[in-house]
Amino acid sequence: MKTINIKNDASLLTLALRLVVGWTYFSAFWRRTILADKLDPEIAGYIGEKFNHFLPNALGIKPIIQYLVENPDILWINMVIFTIIEGIVGLFILFGLFTRLMSIGVFGLAMGILLGSGWIGTTCLDEWQIGVLGLSTGFVLFLTGSGKYSFDNYLIRRNNGFTKKKWFAWLGSGTLPIKDSVFPKVVLIGSLFILGITLMTNQVFHGGLWGTLHNKSVKPKLEITNGLIKDNTLSFDIFRTEGVDVYGSWVINIQLLDTDNNLIMTYNQKDLSKLEPKNISNFYVAKIKPGKHSLVVPLGAKATLNLKNDKLKELTNREYIIKITDISGLNWQHNFTLTNKF
Repeated sequence: MKTINIKNDASLLTLALRLVVGWTYFSAFWRRTILADKLDPEIAGYIGEKFNHFLPNALGIKPIIQYLVENPDILWINMVIFTIIEGIVGLFILFGLFTRLMSIGVFGLAMGILLGSGWIGTTCLDEWQIGVLGLSTGFVLFLTGSGKYSFDNYLIRRNNGFTKKKWFAWLGSGTLPIKDSVFPKVVLIGSLFILGITLMTNQVFHGGLWGTLHNKSVKPKLEITNGLIKDNTLSFDIFRTEGVDVYGSWVINIQLLDTDNNLIMTYNQKDLSKLEPKNISNFYVAKIKPGKHSLVVPLGAKATLNLKNDKLKELTNREYIIKITDISGLNWQHNFTLTNKF
């Protein structure tokens, strides 16, 4: 029987990689269920709100994210399933059980993180790095399987019948049933594919290859659309598409002006902090709501605001401007034309 040189056994040499990535994914399950309850939609820190933060600039999977955050019950079910999968994948990778099958799970989870939140990260492109490193780790663990310190190896050494089946080599550990002449090509093609995804997402999310380098997590950005005045009510949609994900944009002033810069109506900090729920119609699980000193707009949140003022009844048909100011001094404007007055 040919013996394996332990020093050159790749499946053993990736032990540290396996343990770290295993804990990385299992710890997500541990944090959300044991250390804190992050699966309760009624408690601050609900994982569904974090998922909502991904929405504005997700790549390719935005329609899926939008559907889920528009349907809270379905979102909750998916967050529970997602958490359980992370726990199983992480635990099995830690123990080296069905390693290659679980490495596919690592690859899939990392791809979801990359496409959904690869644009988020205030300092070191945090989520993008987690995603691309997860892809490469999953691929490497699929190629190597688990070595000496694993349940796969324990089952193989016990000569369990199923470990001699071809399917176990594909889903567990052992020598991959790929011809020696083909194996280097598989490694090269897979590695170049992952490099391609890495470079493509780095450019799309951050301009990391050419052009202007950018980071959409540095400062908040609000999109204002669908401005409308009806009777004594100004309504419009606001959607926060950029900025830090761990806290909101704090809106301290909303003004309506005409194109000559004449102020028609204003809602100041005090007014915005006392807005009633009937004035805010949220679209997603991340809610725009009044805070102690401002209107709080979390990342990924979208809502229709309805602001009342009797002066609006006196307006004539012309162009008007909605101006929103953040506590940081940033402001955003939306021009619209009033055409329903006769």
